[in-house]
Amino acid sequence: MITKVSEITVDSLKNYLRLSDISDEDKKYLETIKKVAIDYIKNNTGLDDKNLEQYDDLVIVAYVLCQDMYDTRSYYVDNNNVNKVVQSILDMHSRNLL
Repeated sequence: MITKVSEITVDSLKNYLRLSDISDEDKKYLETIKKVAIDYIKNNTGLDDKNLEQYDDLVIVAYVLCQDMYDTRSYYVDNNNVNKVVQSILDMHSRNLL
């Protein structure tokens, strides 16, 4: 069971997305959207890599963001249509309350 964002791998994303055999190109895409999702979490909350590891609920946030980017084939998160659970979890951990 993955409990830290840093433990998310391409294989775990593949399993979460219920993909079977994937090409090298798909693996690169999954790696890219994983990085984008983690950056989105860090920018949205103000957490750094070390603090990100303290919250296991951020793993599901990363997975859901990756799923959305995979399904829409985009490298960005539409802030107007963020999943309510994702936004709720991000809000709980927000450190940059400006």
